[in-house]
Amino acid sequence: MTEIPKKRGMPLWAALFLVWGLLLFRDATRIRNPMEVLPYSRFLSLLRDHRVSEVRIEGMKLSGLYFSPPFSSAVHFSTLRPEDPGLIPELKESGIRFESVSQENWFRDLLGWILPMVALGLVWWWILGRMGRGQAQLGGVGKSRAKVFIERGLKIRFSDVAGVDEAKAELKEVVEFLKSPARFQRLGGRMPKGILLVGPPGTGKTLLARAVAGEAGVPFFSINGSEFVELFVGVGAARVRDLFQQAREQAPCIIFIDEMDALGKARGFSVISGGAGDEKEQTLNQLLAELDGFDSSGGVVLLAATNRPEILDPALLRSGRFDRQVVIDMPDRNGRARILEIHLKKVKVMEGIDPDTVASLTPGFSGADLENLVNEATLTATRRGAERVEASDFTSAIERIVGGLERRSRVLGDGEKKRIAFHEMGHATVSLALDQNSTIHKVSIIPRGLGALGYTFRRPQEERNLMDQTELSGRLSVLLGGRASEGVFFKEVSTGGADDLDRATEIAQSMVTRFGMSKALGMMTYERPVSPFLNPEARSRSPGFSDVTARLIDQEVLKLLSAAFERAEQVIRSNEDFVKKGVELLLEKESLDESEVRKLWDSWHQVCSTLSAGQAEGVVGSCSRHGV
Repeated sequence: MTEIPKKRGMPLWAALFLVWGLLLFRDATRIRNPMEVLPYSRFLSLLRDHRVSEVRIEGMKLSGLYFSPPFSSAVHFSTLRPEDPGLIPELKESGIRFESVSQENWFRDLLGWILPMVALGLVWWWILGRMGRGQAQLGGVGKSRAKVFIERGLKIRFSDVAGVDEAKAELKEVVEFLKSPARFQRLGGRMPKGILLVGPPGTGKTLLARAVAGEAGVPFFSINGSEFVELFVGVGAARVRDLFQQAREQAPCIIFIDEMDALGKARGFSVISGGAGDEKEQTLNQLLAELDGFDSSGGVVLLAATNRPEILDPALLRSGRFDRQVVIDMPDRNGRARILEIHLKKVKVMEGIDPDTVASLTPGFSGADLENLVNEATLTATRRGAERVEASDFTSAIERIVGGLERRSRVLGDGEKKRIAFHEMGHATVSLALDQNSTIHKVSIIPRGLGALGYTFRRPQEERNLMDQTELSGRLSVLLGGRASEGVFFKEVSTGGADDLDRATEIAQSMVTRFGMSKALGMMTYERPVSPFLNPEARSRSPGFSDVTARLIDQEVLKLLSAAFERAEQVIRSNEDFVKKGVELLLEKESLDESEVRKLWDSWHQVCSTLSAGQAEGVVGSCSRHGV
């Protein structure tokens, strides 16, 4: 995109100050040399020595030039004379040039001081008056700060945006309208005045808006919502007016306001009034007024983006202003794969790297996260000195993003390492036994980030939008598998499972209070959703249930957690030998990848199946005791 330069003229206040400065400079240049103040007796002495060249008489003040040896340079002097009637005859007798002028014009000197002050006062009065009327244009204060771009050549197109197919289909109508508005007006219809792009951060709202401008090939006004809000009341409103005026002059074009929540926050939302609060309300009021008088048939399309639509003013979202909301959600697995394909074209990668495989490792990643992932993988390969990015670099990059940097410098004792290994193998074992929807991608006892002393990286086999009660219970058991393993092999637990307990408690509370999965409490919900798109007023309400119900909720949550822990403990006891063998390999290698974990799990089950068939008598009781 190429930015369109704006024509700027010299503001009035700058011209006034320039003229004032030139006048002051002219007066200053009149004083050619510093002036020496002489006693009158010294003046008479110089006069009688014929060293005075000229004299100027202004009332009781004398000024002029005298020569100073040894270089006979001329020196400006001034002195005050007493009543001396013989001065004039003496000057005539000496033959020097002299003149007598009237006294200084005090009125002129007074104006020389007063006029600049009056001019400065008038400038400030003009500034404050313009601001009070919401017309503050001094020095461009009320001018819109929107960056204006126009597409030249092949830049951002819809082909550069992936994972948001539904949103692209909605916005293709905008492109067609900008190219041929008559087609949409032939039946009397009109395009929506405003289109609001709603979605979590990093999902590509700004990129999609630029792609619309690129496809249509029209000027693109881009501005952030916070750039409208200033300290002085009326400045933001003036910028809104100026922005729409510029857009009408450049039509057909697109206005894009990013972070709309900074500009369109609900009026009265803040308990603090006055000052900046009034400025925000006036700015929003002006935006609403512009939208009311905004004719979309003129070829101007307003796009805005926000990740907090719940705090926007209802008047902004009503029909006739922002008529359409386009939701841009987190990409699914297929969307992530297509996004990765776009970013992988920009880097050198090994042949055979499957974007779908990498996408399966990144559930919950946004488009911006995936771009960062490709960059981190490239940097990892660069640090290794490799010529191309390999699949292992993507795994390292994901671990770096999710878990933080490796902390190999952190010294752990043998006892701590052993306990961490049993903890992580507990997670892996329970996951292999109960969670059929995920695969163990990696198990490691290398510390990462701020508090992770080890981690078990699981990869979902397929995208899931719904989970039943059995799956949620299995996830609880997986989270408590590390604690169960410590209890089985060390007979006591440690502080290493604090994060697991937090996450397990959160899931169990949701099962009881939100999903209606408790028979004792029935299908009534007891917790407000924590979605970021929820009305803030609804989130601030009281729970709406009694202390007896709260106690019952706690009991049901504890019951779910206890049952999940018992199930995890049973799985650990049934696979003790597998856990011990995995711990031996972890202590030796520090990390086990997916193939190593799967090979160990399959060999363990194969041996136990053979023993159960009676081919190794004497050990059959051990396998059956372990529940295989």
